[in-house]
Amino acid sequence: MTAPLPIEYTEDEAKKIGVVGWVKNTSKGTVTGQVQGPEEKVNSMKSWLSKIGSPSSRIDRTNFSNEKTISKLEYSNFSIRY
Repeated sequence: MTAPLPIEYTEDEAKKIGVVGWVKNTSKGTVTGQVQGPEEKVNSMKSWLSKIGSPSSRIDRTNFSNEKTISKLEYSNFSIRY
């Protein structure tokens, strides 16, 4: 059994909270992604990303942008992009 990659913790947390979207490590050592779901669930995910994150991650700052209300979800699950 192998230990989960840091980004896999984000996928697991998103599935626990009940949001959809995606996450990806960037070449700059940062993480980018998109989260969709009911506002309270998105806020829970944003809080986790800002304060907790993956066990081996170091959170210097978070930046959430392009926030908007959507009429329907654009994703059916939460995934890791490579």
